[in-house]
Amino acid sequence: MASDIQVLQGLDTVAYVRLKKNAGKERGQLIPYQTSLDFDPQRDTDTTQTKMGGVPTTSSLETDLEIEFVHNISKVSDDLMTSLLKNEDIEVWIVYRKRRNAQGQYFAWYMQGIVSEDENENDPDDNSTRDVTFTIKGEPQRGWLTLPDEAEEELAYVFQGIGVVTSEDPTGQGTAYVDADAGTGSADYAAPATGDKGK
Repeated sequence: MASDIQVLQGLDTVAYVRLKKNAGKERGQLIPYQTSLDFDPQRDTDTTQTKMGGVPTTSSLETDLEIEFVHNISKVSDDLMTSLLKNEDIEVWIVYRKRRNAQGQYFAWYMQGIVSEDENENDPDDNSTRDVTFTIKGEPQRGWLTLPDEAEEELAYVFQGIGVVTSEDPTGQGTAYVDADAGTGSADYAAPATGDKGK
């Protein structure tokens, strides 16, 4: 049974964000160069001891969300600071790239809140980093979403040839390696005829 259980890797769990006010004009954006993502929904419990035994009580759900990334010049990193400075609502999606349903959609958490802290470290011998903490409102929602083609390309690039990249040839005359290519290739390759060179 245990051998059938698939393990999820932290590398394949990524966050997208969007200022809520921009929902009608732009898609959620990947936070570039993420290094860690901590998602911690929790509910405090307490027990009152009575003569008939313990009576448990629970508090409302609280969700801690913290994302670290290498500081960069991007709209996303500026939007995170805007949420903090202007107290603007932000949407967050946590997407699990290795968990998909029968329709090919990705499992994700969706939540809304604000950025409550944005720590920026600038050591002289390292990259500048950001550690962003979110205050999440209400209960995070589970669901399935579709990533547009350009979103998937942000996460994994495809093989490119050295030719010119155009809309007709988006890989620059390159062809990605597939498993069936193992052991293929020859030093005796003859280029196909391209016409009479004497003309």
